[in-house]
Amino acid sequence: MTPDEPDLRIDRLRALVAVAREGGFSRAARALGRTQSSISQAVALLEDDVGELLVVRDGRRIHLTEAGRVVRDHGERVLGALAEARAAVAALRDVTGGRLAVGCSDTFATHVLPPALAAFRARHPAVELVLDNRPSPVVAARVAARQLDLGVVALPLPEGLRVDGRAVEDALHVRALGPLRDVAIVPPGHPLARRRRVALGDVAAHPLVVLDRSTAARAHVDAALAAAKLTPRIAMEMSSIEVIKRLVGLGFGVAIVPEVAVVAEVRAGELVALPVTGLGPPRRLGVITPASGAVSRAARAFVELVETAG
Repeated sequence: MTPDEPDLRIDRLRALVAVAREGGFSRAARALGRTQSSISQAVALLEDDVGELLVVRDGRRIHLTEAGRVVRDHGERVLGALAEARAAVAALRDVTGGRLAVGCSDTFATHVLPPALAAFRARHPAVELVLDNRPSPVVAARVAARQLDLGVVALPLPEGLRVDGRAVEDALHVRALGPLRDVAIVPPGHPLARRRRVALGDVAAHPLVVLDRSTAARAHVDAALAAAKLTPRIAMEMSSIEVIKRLVGLGFGVAIVPEVAVVAEVRAGELVALPVTGLGPPRRLGVITPASGAVSRAARAFVELVETAG
């Protein structure tokens, strides 16, 4: 490096990547556990380093300039390489410490993973266990970029997911576990409640309460509706199945959700769950790790617990 070439510091690159990924300075600060002012200063210093404006603020929204996108893309690769180096070193150690970052949706965190989380904590209390709750497509991208050690996701992942210019699936090692059965849910007094099962067309004839388009579950339902040439009436769109269950119980519409998420409500008589025909190929629960580079022993130990539970 010549004297006039700036040293692009890792903390500044990490700040810019977080701002781009989270869509703002305050959210980036929360994601990194830093103050908003420190994130703003880091990005400003990075702009000084490269001699270009990287981020444009438009009211509450931010946009990367062309130079910003270039630095972000290279920064993601640098951070991914560092994460890979850390994982390689961690893989040489016993599971006696360190950090394990696991990504999964709220639904899986609530209804699928608690036994595995409890067992892992009991066996490896010195490992810092971090749970990152995001939709399956986002988890897949973050595992592929080595921002998470592993993820528990719904399979198949939506088509078209890419990271660093390549298909996310190419950057992942995917292990399919048990089936992930979807059901339609209605309140006990609903016209469909007395059926033993329903067709997708029966569901689409009623107002639907759906997950937002960032989720694998929504992609699965949308694909099935499109294949059947059905046009749904979307009553409400939510980011949480827990909220959707509540809204369905209040009569806002019908929803299609993983059966595992409504066991308690069905048992209590608060909701009726109905098998749905016409949803296409069944989904499965899956665990994903980066396809290349070392996987830590902590990650391997957690995967074994999930596979046993699945």
